[in-house]
Amino acid sequence: MTLPQPWSPAQATKLVNELAIRPSFTVCYTQHAKEQMLERDLIVGDVLYVLRHGFVYEEPEFSTRPGFYKYRIETRTPNSNNRLVRVVAIPDYRGCSIKLITVMWVDE
Repeated sequence: MTLPQPWSPAQATKLVNELAIRPSFTVCYTQHAKEQMLERDLIVGDVLYVLRHGFVYEEPEFSTRPGFYKYRIETRTPNSNNRLVRVVAIPDYRGCSIKLITVMWVDE
């Protein structure tokens, strides 16, 4: 059992990182996220790297789905040319999944 949302940035970092390394973990990409990845020449491996190794520094935002929140998680990836990549994601810890809202460069 996990803590009810919203999570603090430290809790979100720990729980998203844990979730992203589970064998049964799944990611659902919005069309916008796919377009942003293509525009930035980022691949699925970059997104997974951010989810597995990134950090949440800011408080979450409300999601349109009650009981769920949007978290901004970021880190550099092997394919990002030393730029920070931020992923906006809605984790479902019980369902072992994350809905990916968007992908962006932190410095843009």
